[in-house]
Amino acid sequence: MKNSIKVQRAIQNMTQAQLAEKAKVSRQTINAMELGKYVPSTVLSLRLSVIFKISVNELFELEEQDWVK
Repeated sequence: MKNSIKVQRAIQNMTQAQLAEKAKVSRQTINAMELGKYVPSTVLSLRLSVIFKISVNELFELEEQDWVK
């Protein structure tokens, strides 16, 4: 799954640590999501969309391999 977390952070001039504090997760979690190594929960995805004031669909995008079992 692709995400635009890093881009959204840059738009809002926000560090990983600042986003982590707002989202109530660790900075390492934000880093792992940006690197595509961690898929967030629905709750965390919704929190991020509220923080960035965009829809979840604008923040996350399914890739072809996400459809493979």
